[in-house]
Amino acid sequence: MNLSPDSGIVSLAANRTIYCTKLTTSWDLLGKQGQDQFRDSLRKLYVLGDSASVLFTKGKNDFYDAKSVVPQIDRAIPIFIHQGVDPFYAQAILLIESPGKVMKSNAGAFGPFQLMKSVAIQMGLKVNKHIDERKDFEKSSWAAAKLLRTICIPYTRSMLANLGISYDENELWFRLLVLHVYHAGAGNVAKALAATDLCEGGMFLIQKLWQTKAGAFGKSSQSYSQLAIAAFLELDFELGRNLSRIN
Repeated sequence: MNLSPDSGIVSLAANRTIYCTKLTTSWDLLGKQGQDQFRDSLRKLYVLGDSASVLFTKGKNDFYDAKSVVPQIDRAIPIFIHQGVDPFYAQAILLIESPGKVMKSNAGAFGPFQLMKSVAIQMGLKVNKHIDERKDFEKSSWAAAKLLRTICIPYTRSMLANLGISYDENELWFRLLVLHVYHAGAGNVAKALAATDLCEGGMFLIQKLWQTKAGAFGKSSQSYSQLAIAAFLELDFELGRNLSRIN
């Protein structure tokens, strides 16, 4: 998250163990054959199975910018509180989705909270050829809070209850699971949860989701809560650095 795009991390997909960093240009120059050979060398060095997935992930500090999101977080928190939604979710989503920007994803999600058109309309926003209220920060915040309050959080409770898993909504793992529902949809998260075969909550469940594929719950879904954790750490670092400057 704080690594520039000219470098990347080589890691194990299963648990995100980091093996090394490489210049992006060096990685690209290897070509597919050279990259596969490099992956094979890591599998042998670390005694991994032949099928172990080794990833190269470019840095994204050109996209993630915790500092620029702070003013938006300050604007969103009162809206979430007014709707009775934990402001944690406002902070997490703004830090992950189009931080400090208003961007449209390849899937069609748009605005600071990256709402899909159908979802935005369902939550009461106007989205047509004349107007798109998803780019209005206050209205988008209101819609995102409503989505969490009426769909994401209730569905998370229901899924856990169906699996006989007890939970505390203030615990981090529950909040991260809600974020997965916000991003991937309740149906896909339900399939992923079922695939874990777990009957107990906690961070281990979240870590298991990082390695689980089910339905449309794939790589981007797996990494969503990881991004949230990393984003909060980066925000904490940025705020701490600013306090040090003041003192």
